[in-house]
Amino acid sequence: MDSRPDIARAAAEVAARQSYGKLVAYLAAKSRDVAGAEDALAEAFAAALERWPQTGVPEKPEAWLVAVARRRRVDAVRRRLTSEAGRDHLKLIAEEMEASVEKQNLPDERLRLMFACAHPAIEAGVRAPLILQTILGFDAATIASAFLVSPATMGQRLVRAKSRIREIGIPFRVPERAELGERLDTVLEAIYAAFAEGWTDPAGTETRRRNLATEGIWLGQLVASLMPDEPEALGLLALMLFAEARRGARRNAAGDYVPLAEQDCRLWDHSLIDEAEALLGRAATKGVIGRYQLEAAVQSVHATRRRTGRTDWAAIRNFYDALSTIAGSPVISINRAVAIAEAEGAAAGLAALYVLGDDKRLNDYQPYWAARAGLLARLGNAAQAVEAYDRAIGLERDPAVRRFLQAKRAALRN
Repeated sequence: MDSRPDIARAAAEVAARQSYGKLVAYLAAKSRDVAGAEDALAEAFAAALERWPQTGVPEKPEAWLVAVARRRRVDAVRRRLTSEAGRDHLKLIAEEMEASVEKQNLPDERLRLMFACAHPAIEAGVRAPLILQTILGFDAATIASAFLVSPATMGQRLVRAKSRIREIGIPFRVPERAELGERLDTVLEAIYAAFAEGWTDPAGTETRRRNLATEGIWLGQLVASLMPDEPEALGLLALMLFAEARRGARRNAAGDYVPLAEQDCRLWDHSLIDEAEALLGRAATKGVIGRYQLEAAVQSVHATRRRTGRTDWAAIRNFYDALSTIAGSPVISINRAVAIAEAEGAAAGLAALYVLGDDKRLNDYQPYWAARAGLLARLGNAAQAVEAYDRAIGLERDPAVRRFLQAKRAALRN
């Protein structure tokens, strides 16, 4: 053990960041009490922050946290339950504790927990958010932002879903092939939402989102390895790798935001692009086209610029047309409008964007206002463009992107 306080605190933070979902899944696998596992684990992390600086970091931090969390669960059950059923529950937890946890390498139950969260008995709209919270530790506010609902509403939905898992005894298992497809979409959606949330923090400076892009890729690799013949699992992994390949080009030396069209292709990770292309090629051989394959195909067209020096916007527009047909959403519609603007002119793009104006969810969606501002500016409508830039700037969380938008707005006022 190392007793230096700074190392001990760092170890606790690393365990919280990297092992949260693994520990929740392990603790909840038998009892199916996800909320109880989360509460017990939170207390274990608090104990680690208090004790490890004094006693040193255990040889196996995950095992230490599990042991403490289990003790907390036994105490909680003892306080809460006095019925025969409660005593049986307490006995189950006590039996689990008899294992020599400190000597074990904990099994990874995350995939099983993901499919439990995607069970048909869980309300459809909360399945993906539930996966994000239980596997990656997202708070309700972060999840609500990603799914365009209020934090209070999202919090209530998550609490109900966890109660549902416990009350009806939803099993922690990977479904049989016959029932896999209907729940796979939810799992893939949650993985992509995790990746996207981490992608919005390119410097890794926000604690609540740190390493989420890496974690999303890891989860994508896990699912793709489990289902190597599932084209959408391959397509999602390809999509994430295409995006990750551009991470080093998204900021210049001064830390300023660089949009995709202006990025230096030499800074892209070409090995990741090659891996993504291979995955997309494998998916194409399966004969079933889906959302993630089409989105990955869009990114493949962008990646081709490293060889041709140009972007085939007509091809991108065609892919977004297909996406609008099979997985229509405001986000896809915005991207389609941008592609139309590049292929056919700003007026055509703006017309496609205006069609979305009645969707109230876009009132607080930054990419909509940024796209609208850019197209208005290209058409010479400076006053309305400035108003749209104001909305986009007010909604943007990333300081570098905010500075980029402010510069665009300032150029219209000069």
